[in-house]
Amino acid sequence: MRRLLTLCCLAVMAVPAAADPLDDLARDFWTWRAATQPSSGDDIPRIERPAGWLPGWSRDAIAARRAALAGFERRHRAIDASTWPVPRQVDYRLIGSALARVTWELDGAPAWRRDPSFYVQQALGPVFDVLLPPPPVTAARADLVIARLAHVPRVTAQAVANLDDARAPFARLAIDTLADIETRLTTLATELDRATPSHAGRFAAPAAAASRALADYRGWLQARVGTMASETAVGRDAYVRFLREVALVPYTPDEIVAMGRQEWERAVTFEALEQNRNRALPPQPIAPNALTQITTSAFQESAIRQFLEQQDLLTVPAWLQHYRNQLLPPYLAPLAFLGVTDDLTSPTRLKEDGFSYIREPRADLPYFYLSTAKDPRPIIVHEGVPGHYMQLALAWAHENPIRRQYYDSGPNEGLGFYAEEMMLQAGLWDASPRSREIIYNFARLRALRVEVDVRLATGQFTIAQAADYLARTVPMDAATALEEAASFAAGPGQAITYQIGKLQTTSLLADARRAQGAAFSLRRFHDTLWKNGNVPLALLRWELLDDRR
Repeated sequence: MRRLLTLCCLAVMAVPAAADPLDDLARDFWTWRAATQPSSGDDIPRIERPAGWLPGWSRDAIAARRAALAGFERRHRAIDASTWPVPRQVDYRLIGSALARVTWELDGAPAWRRDPSFYVQQALGPVFDVLLPPPPVTAARADLVIARLAHVPRVTAQAVANLDDARAPFARLAIDTLADIETRLTTLATELDRATPSHAGRFAAPAAAASRALADYRGWLQARVGTMASETAVGRDAYVRFLREVALVPYTPDEIVAMGRQEWERAVTFEALEQNRNRALPPQPIAPNALTQITTSAFQESAIRQFLEQQDLLTVPAWLQHYRNQLLPPYLAPLAFLGVTDDLTSPTRLKEDGFSYIREPRADLPYFYLSTAKDPRPIIVHEGVPGHYMQLALAWAHENPIRRQYYDSGPNEGLGFYAEEMMLQAGLWDASPRSREIIYNFARLRALRVEVDVRLATGQFTIAQAADYLARTVPMDAATALEEAASFAAGPGQAITYQIGKLQTTSLLADARRAQGAAFSLRRFHDTLWKNGNVPLALLRWELLDDRR
């Protein structure tokens, strides 16, 4: 390392007072991206949309995307950042990775051509997003739901026009997803009538039109699925380009698999030791009802905030709101299949609480919901405080607008996974032995996701094989395993982010501590890491340690 930049100084990074070409490019790009970014079921990439926005995937819209992207790339290439301070060069690289992601979406893993489920998300995801903030459903939100439901037939028509390279496994998953769409949208309209008396009776017609369009789309897929190609892998070369240009991960696929395998073995060993230690203890009870779980979660979230401060781990700003549980609203339940059912707020909603929607506790809940019904803290730590909700809020409040944006899940999910192990080692679960077992089982899943992601992307696993592997090896329920495998096949590179991001985080911490010696502060390191939690960890290493590994 040629030079060590102190974490204290980097915690407040200077941004040029006057606008410059990079600031102008970033502002224009992110304004454009808000109108063109695909709808996602993941909670990290969710984005605030401009007023009146509706998804557009016509051939003309895609051509316009390509033209706009080319213009942004020309502007980016015209900027000479080579003599800038390292933090500013990092900003330049961030915009480059954001541009590369658009290229990836259009041509690297073009879901708009290959994945029929992509259009289910683009059709109904915007409705789901409107309904995610907690009740009540205001009149303004109800108007948005009606407009977005009315737009569904246009999206399905665009799907039929665009899916010239559709893959059979993705099509079958879309067909299965749409199997009961008529019932789901009828229920949606009925529940919205009850939840929004001012708009009662106005949801049925657009919901019925959306239902017909999606049913017709299902039939179109059923008629053609037998002739579609079966290969879903993007291929090794494309996957490597994603790692290098979009995610900015400095490892090969083989190295990534080896890292994941070693971490899986570590997690299995620690879980076995923990289970042996706890062999005489009774099973962990499930919360008796949703109200108990919600109340417990609120108490535990406050206790976690105090723990972070008392252990000198991480600063929790006084302005940070809370991360709460709430029972899944009946009007949201029909669309819950579309994504993570939480609301992490947004850049303009920093004064609002975040929410995670739970199900009524019972023994047959899916994998993550069952663990939360036993102990809400693992999910609070990963998704809430100090995890995604807190990290995103801190990033959205960053004085540098370029660092407020999502670039890749690696730092975000890596930080969330790291937070689980950080809290485990710091002693949060010292008095909860069965909860420690949950943490180790989570670690097994995150490590297995690495191998599954790489093997799906490079063609060594089919979706069915990946789902079976997850179900047997985590272990987890078959439905969740299939959902995970399909998601990873459709979005290569996301499933590695938990494990590889955590390993990059621990490597960065170890090297920073070695470089600073007695001057190293865990709190100061974490404060810098959380604030810059959107920055890929290879870039953060360059900035903090002058190490371009």
